[in-house]
Amino acid sequence: MSAPPSGVRNYFQPIMAGTLAAIVGYASTFTLVLAALTAAGASPQQAGSGLMTVCIAIGILNIVVSARLRLPASFAWSTPGVAFILTVGEPVGGFPAVAGAFLVAAALLVLTGLIKPLARLVAAIPAPIANAMLAGMLLTLCLAPIKAAGEMPALALPILLAWVVGLRFARRFAVPIAVLVTGILLATTTHLPPGALDGSWPAFVPVMPVFTFDAIIRIGLPLYIVTMASQNLPGLAVMQANGYVLPPAPMFIVTGIASAASALLGGHTSNLAAITAAICAGPEAHPDRAMRWPAPISAGVVYLLLAPAASLAAAFIAASPPLLIQAVAGLALLSSLTAALAGALVHEEMRLPAIFTFVTTASGITIMGVGAPFWGLVGGIAMLILLRLGVKPPAENLGT
Repeated sequence: MSAPPSGVRNYFQPIMAGTLAAIVGYASTFTLVLAALTAAGASPQQAGSGLMTVCIAIGILNIVVSARLRLPASFAWSTPGVAFILTVGEPVGGFPAVAGAFLVAAALLVLTGLIKPLARLVAAIPAPIANAMLAGMLLTLCLAPIKAAGEMPALALPILLAWVVGLRFARRFAVPIAVLVTGILLATTTHLPPGALDGSWPAFVPVMPVFTFDAIIRIGLPLYIVTMASQNLPGLAVMQANGYVLPPAPMFIVTGIASAASALLGGHTSNLAAITAAICAGPEAHPDRAMRWPAPISAGVVYLLLAPAASLAAAFIAASPPLLIQAVAGLALLSSLTAALAGALVHEEMRLPAIFTFVTTASGITIMGVGAPFWGLVGGIAMLILLRLGVKPPAENLGT
C-alpha cells in the first residue's frame, strides 16, 4: 500500500493543530460566554443565539482571512471581554441596551482600523496597567471555584479534582476535562423544568439594540479597551513572535464588522486570538512556517460545526446553579489571571500604579454610573504619570 501523497502529509499536522485549538478554545470558555450573556439580561434563547452567532462569525473569519492571506491568522471571541461582561450585570435598558453597547464597541474597532491615531492611542496604554485592569476583573470569577467548594462540595469538588488531575496528566485538556465532568454532573442532577428545551434547536434571535449612556459607559467602552489591550494587541504580538506580520488595520476592521453583525443577534465581540493563535501559528502546527495557514481554516470549520449546539447548551446552563457555572468559568480563567498578574508586575517602577489599578478594578465600585474597570484604568495611568513627573512619596513610605 503506497504512502499518502506528500501534500496530504503536509496538511495533516496544521489541520490537527487547528482542530485542537478550536475544541480547546470552545470547551474551555463556552460556559463563560453563556453565563455572561445571561447575567447581562439575555434569555436562554438569546444567549444561545449569541453564542451560535459568535461561533459562526469567528468560524468565517478564520476560514476567509487565512485562506486569503495564506497566513495563520486566528480569530476568537474575547474571553477577557465576556469575563468583564459577567462582572457588570444587567444595565438599565436590559439586554437591548447591552446589544447597543456591543455595537458601540464594534464601531470603535472599525474606527481603530480606519483612524491610525486611535490605534496608537490604545496601543499607548501601558501593558502593566492594562494587565492589572484585566486581573482585577478576573479576580472575582477566579474565586468562584473556592466559594463553590464551600457551598456545594458534592458538585464542586469532583470538578476541581478533575481539573487538577487534568493539569497533572494532560495540561492542555485540563479545563475541557473539568467541563466534561460538569456536564456529566449536570446531566445526572439537574432537573429541567417542563418546556425548558422548547426552542433549544438552533435559532437566531434578533435583538433590537437600544443605546443608553449607562450601557455605553459601563459596557461598550471598557469592552472595547479590554478587547484591544487583552486580545488584539497580544494577538498581533503572538503572530510577530512566530515570524508573521499581519496588517493591523484590516484585522480591526473585519473583526469590527463581524462584531456588529453578531451584536444584532445577541453576540459579543470577535477579535484576533492570542492563546489559540500560539497553537495555530507555532511550531506544533508545522515545522515550516509557510505551511501553517491551514490550521485556522480547520479551526474555523470546527467552530461552524459546534455552533448549532449553542442553544441546547444554553438551556442546561440556565437550569444549573449559577455559582457552579461561575466556578467552571473561574477554572478556565485562572491561567489568564496568572498571566495578567505577571504582566502587571513585570516592571518594578510600574508596580504601584498597576496594583492601584488592580485593587480599584477588583473593588467593583461605581462612580457617576461608571464602573470600576474604567476608574482603575484612569487611576493607574494618572498615578503613573504623577510618579514619572517626579511627584512621588518618599521611598521609606512606599511599603506602608
